[in-house]
Amino acid sequence: MASHLTRRQILQQSACGFGAVALQGLLADAALAATSGPLAPKRSHFQATAKRVVFLFMHGGVSHVDSFDPKPKLTEMNGQPLPFAKPKFEFGGTGNLLASPWKFQKYGTSGIEVSDLFPQIGQCMDDIAVIRSMNGADFVSHGPALLNMNTGSGVFARPCLGAWTLYGLGSENQNLPGFLSLSPSLYHGGTQNYGSAFLPATFQGTRLGDGSTHFKDARLSSLAPGQAAELQRLQLDLLKRRNERHLANLGSDSALEARIDSFEMAFRMQAEAPDVMDIGRETSATQSAYGIGVEPTDEFGRQCLFARRCLEAGIRFVQVNFSYPRNYWDAHGGLRNNHTTNAAKVDLPIAAFLKDLKARGMLADTLVVFATEFGRTPAAQGTDGRDHHPHAFSCWMAGGGIRGGTTYGQTDEFGYYVVENKVTMPDFHATILHTLGLDHEKLTFRHAGRDYRLTDVHGHVMKEILA
Repeated sequence: MASHLTRRQILQQSACGFGAVALQGLLADAALAATSGPLAPKRSHFQATAKRVVFLFMHGGVSHVDSFDPKPKLTEMNGQPLPFAKPKFEFGGTGNLLASPWKFQKYGTSGIEVSDLFPQIGQCMDDIAVIRSMNGADFVSHGPALLNMNTGSGVFARPCLGAWTLYGLGSENQNLPGFLSLSPSLYHGGTQNYGSAFLPATFQGTRLGDGSTHFKDARLSSLAPGQAAELQRLQLDLLKRRNERHLANLGSDSALEARIDSFEMAFRMQAEAPDVMDIGRETSATQSAYGIGVEPTDEFGRQCLFARRCLEAGIRFVQVNFSYPRNYWDAHGGLRNNHTTNAAKVDLPIAAFLKDLKARGMLADTLVVFATEFGRTPAAQGTDGRDHHPHAFSCWMAGGGIRGGTTYGQTDEFGYYVVENKVTMPDFHATILHTLGLDHEKLTFRHAGRDYRLTDVHGHVMKEILA
């Protein structure tokens, strides 16, 4: 029965008297149009070390002094006042210094120290470059800090990193979106965090799920059972003609052009997306390695495994979000419970993802980024919490031409301020683009009378972490 056929089988059927040859011609025409469209693959500025990016975003602010930036002095001076001035502005008041509840262990031949929150990621440290000197300017609240991390500006509407990547390189697979955002939060900037702003709307991210639902409940619509592909093709052609007529009357309209393209993309997706989304095709051993089917790792494990399948399918940029309101690192109080609970959800899946990419030979040309919008204060908020802290925090990168087993930058002995190799958001973004073979100073778009770029007029590549 038609309801039991896959979308690919339906597309291969002949109905309504058109015949298989006619259908193949329709699909061939659609594919030809796609390869010459705005998402067609483009040449990079220079030889790239990464072909694709997976951005693991931890919403809420992971505490750097409790994860990837050990500070023995905090333990030594626990409960005492900070011996120098705090930032002029804090999101909330803080008191005396608060020691980390977790121990730090050395991992790998590199001996990089990681807290007991992340023992599984710790096993991968020889493939990871930890950046301990991130600086988020003065964006001390979540909304601006998220936008700063994702778009390079916490104030103005700007295209996000994924949109710039798609604009610069296009996508390897014309039957699927080139940029996916998995379970993003609808708060704290919402769609702007995966939007294209003044870039053509075609380059915006495609959202799958959101932060309020379990990822296994995210689904893509498929063709109605029994509906022939040829009939749908005729319907889409009629819709396209009417939309193009409307566009001709309006003049240039990026949003409408993207909407027209989206119908064509949706038609092509129905042949391929169901296969990509079906993680049940993976072996039980692979699913188990990602923590799928057990708590607390099932949800994030599904996202990470789906991200790997997306990479194999040729999707250029995948953002994997651990986001509000279901998941949140915002530990103003109850630090131990908050970070222990969240780390238990992501540690195993992320490590499995890195190991899986490496085993398949994909880590070498896939850039994996682990980031959060800011860190947490080394001083206590209340008795057992930490406040927002954009002045110094940690992120890391792996694969895609990154020199593993290294640390970059340094904070003071308490983790309050950067004292060596400060990394601004333009530096961070410039380095990511560099691995993709894109010169951040040349990747520009003309808008409102001037050339804009992701890094504005700033940014230096962190060459020390490049292999």
